[in-house]
Amino acid sequence: MTTEQPLRDTSLRRAAVSRLMFLVQQNSLTTDHINTVAEAFGVHPRSVRRWMANAAQHNDRYTPQRRASFALTQVMRDAVALFCGNIAVAYRDLKKRGHLGDDPVSYATFHRAVTAAYTPGFLAGLHGGESERRKFDVHFTRDIGHRNLAWEGDHVEASVWVNVNGHRCKPWITWFIDCASDAVCGLSVSAQTPSRENILLAIRSAVMRGGAHGPFGGTPGLVRVDRGKDFLSDTVETAFGILGVRVVDLPPRHPELKGTVEALNHAVKTMHFPGLPGFVHAPRTSRRTKRDPDERLLTYEAFIRVLLEWVHEWNYEHRIRTRDHRTPNEVWHDDLTPIYDPDPQDLIFTLELHPRPLTINSDGVHWGKRRYLAPYMQGRGGTTVVLRYMPRQERTVELFDAKDGTYLGPAVLQNEATPEERREVRRAADREAGRLRTALDKAVRQREERFEADTVATTPRPSSDMTQEQAAAILKEHRQDEHTSEARPDLIPLPDPTATWNNTPKPTENRSGSTAPLLPPLPDPTASWIPAPLSGPPEEPTDEPHD
Repeated sequence: MTTEQPLRDTSLRRAAVSRLMFLVQQNSLTTDHINTVAEAFGVHPRSVRRWMANAAQHNDRYTPQRRASFALTQVMRDAVALFCGNIAVAYRDLKKRGHLGDDPVSYATFHRAVTAAYTPGFLAGLHGGESERRKFDVHFTRDIGHRNLAWEGDHVEASVWVNVNGHRCKPWITWFIDCASDAVCGLSVSAQTPSRENILLAIRSAVMRGGAHGPFGGTPGLVRVDRGKDFLSDTVETAFGILGVRVVDLPPRHPELKGTVEALNHAVKTMHFPGLPGFVHAPRTSRRTKRDPDERLLTYEAFIRVLLEWVHEWNYEHRIRTRDHRTPNEVWHDDLTPIYDPDPQDLIFTLELHPRPLTINSDGVHWGKRRYLAPYMQGRGGTTVVLRYMPRQERTVELFDAKDGTYLGPAVLQNEATPEERREVRRAADREAGRLRTALDKAVRQREERFEADTVATTPRPSSDMTQEQAAAILKEHRQDEHTSEARPDLIPLPDPTATWNNTPKPTENRSGSTAPLLPPLPDPTASWIPAPLSGPPEEPTDEPHD
């Protein structure tokens, strides 16, 4: 008998027993056959004979009897879900409530039943939600294909604090990567949340080749993006549509469908950002450790510079295991697929189009409160032009003749606000926001009702009781405020009193001893009466009859 681990696969046992039962029917079974099977499975020959006896009872088919095992009830499943997949806490709760029966099973049995009923991904989802469950899924891989067959684009937030004009912020990176070579074709960096401006700049950087852009780029066959509203904007779709590039809109929360750019995001977060000052996820001695006021952060310009250096290292020095340990540059040049390079002057489609034509005036082209001038405007006064601009970068615009679409050239912004004026505008906005925040906080404190702390179960009691006098004073003040807001004395001015108005005399004492105002005398019904005007002196009586 061999000392190796015995085979416990039921299907293998069934195949061996089926062969032995066939020999029994042919009256050719010998002891050597049984010993050979026993040695193959690492068991005693008596075990093989028991398998044959089991098969004889089930129409010559080996059918082992399963052991009685503990199964979860619906109440137990609900308890595991209630405590977010914490099996130990669910077991203690069920045992305390008596849902494990008179003879409760052990914790090991309960744990084994839970792990047998649920997959590891389902238990992780109970604890951390759908994002944790997806970590246990498996996915297909796409064919690599050739260069520029497909690109993938995405935004990623830098895990580094950067000094942007004296403010701490985390920049955003927008880039496009070629799926065949893993080469970063183009990128753009923004100090705030990215928009279509960042995508258009990244497209220009990715499509153009040569010089500072490097050999990577051209026109891809398709681009995979997530369901971001900036990637789905009309401007971005038009830019790709003019190049004949199909935009594949992937469903949300499925990073595995654009795994190439997600791998690039993970690489920059683990290979580049931890080595920079101001790393967000750097280990700290305590969660209450305050930020060092003397901490030196990278400037915005320095961050872009070191990021471009890392991208150059990724494209030319980093070797990728799934690409036969070659660099993206080597994979790109080993591929002989032709590349279409559009004319740089034809990339105007990456600019936003102004909805209506404008006119060249004596002081330039007016766009809102801005004026743009350029040398070629001399002698073109009154010409109608079409304006294109990069969103959020209106310092320079591109002008085209509205008649035939001829490109005229760039125009620059005139009378630009000074840095001090810009800072003053921002400070004024901060002050206004501070006043609003103070008012809102005060309103929240007034609406909130605070209660005293208790050590036993009791009715909640307000932390500070209000007297009836205080409540009446507050209500009176609110009513006066309401009346003041409703009164409109300036809507219709009150008229000045006239001689025909009847002034009520002061109250006099009557027979009962109480004071009461005297009623005004009744007018003579036979006399004609004309109402006095609302303002001005009384009119002189006339002898002419009235209508």
